[in-house]
Amino acid sequence: MNKPLKIIFAGTPEFAALHLQALINSEHEIIAVYSQPDRPAGRGKKLQASEVKKLAVEHDIPVFQPQTLKTPEAQQTLAELGADIMVVVAYGLILPCAILNTPKLGCLNVHGSLLPKWRGAAPIQRSIWAGDKVAGVTVMQMDEGLDTGAMLLKHSIAITKQDTSASLYQKLAKIGPKALLETLSKLEELPPQVQDNTLASYAKKLSKDEAKIDWQLPAEQLERNIRAFNPWPVAFFTLNEANIKVHASAVVKSENPSKLAAGYILKANKEGILVATGVESLLLTKIQLPGKKPMAVSDVLNGKADWFTVGTSLK
Repeated sequence: MNKPLKIIFAGTPEFAALHLQALINSEHEIIAVYSQPDRPAGRGKKLQASEVKKLAVEHDIPVFQPQTLKTPEAQQTLAELGADIMVVVAYGLILPCAILNTPKLGCLNVHGSLLPKWRGAAPIQRSIWAGDKVAGVTVMQMDEGLDTGAMLLKHSIAITKQDTSASLYQKLAKIGPKALLETLSKLEELPPQVQDNTLASYAKKLSKDEAKIDWQLPAEQLERNIRAFNPWPVAFFTLNEANIKVHASAVVKSENPSKLAAGYILKANKEGILVATGVESLLLTKIQLPGKKPMAVSDVLNGKADWFTVGTSLK
């Protein structure tokens, strides 16, 4: 498609703002931006604009922040903008059928997974959590389902054994805008592909409860959890009534001559804290004590070696 499009963009976090920036830099015209209402943030709980809103204001693009798009008033306001297409990236509000059918060319969504795998709120985290070898983005036509629309374009990347949710997020934030612009340029050429629902999986939101380490799980799963839950909610265990966060770890093949139960410390030295798990052992290499910054275990042991003696049980 060679003709520049009149686009409504809807998104909220930094991931979405990077897509908006790509559209601003393109030949297309961004006629309006939709973003979540300002939220209290920081210690003072002052209202803070989303990254998408900040970028839109910087470029003098009209911003709309309705609490919902389900009211006739909100739907009329959007219809009066006269958009060719609406692009949605991590917006956070449900688009009712009336909205989906308003733009001439419908609504596109950039989703952070290779659909139909990992529909839902946390595809980046769940792909690491599950041990996937590949991640990516899918540009799709939106329908009333949860990430169920027909797919137009996919871009994929490898997930490395070092990737955390933070690093994978950054990688997808680079390929997502490129995939979006490519889709818009080839809109008339890309045949929509219906998703195979039998291959679908759901990426449920992460929770702080889920971040608590269950030492009965295999070390391989725990190592993935630690990477998946970084930077939020961050995996943790409890010792001396303190929640200690784990930022990095490694799987160690069985090294448990004392046959200590899962959750007990097997070794603690400059290499890390070795803990028995349900299968194999886990070497904790970077942890964070309450009120402190994340530190290499070798540095933590300089002041807290008495906390991490062999045979200590981690909860």
